[in-house]
Amino acid sequence: MRSAAELNDQIRALWRRAGGTLSAQERVEYELLVVEWATAIRGQVVEAA
Repeated sequence: MRSAAELNDQIRALWRRAGGTLSAQERVEYELLVVEWATAIRGQVVEAA
């Protein structure tokens, strides 16, 4: 599993490459990254508890 920080970097890079407007394909990639990022964040919260 990738870390939340790594996924955040990938999300930011996607937005930079897209120039602020996502194509349909980029939108799908973005949504998948956000779901994976949210899962990683939840995992970090559970570990901290």
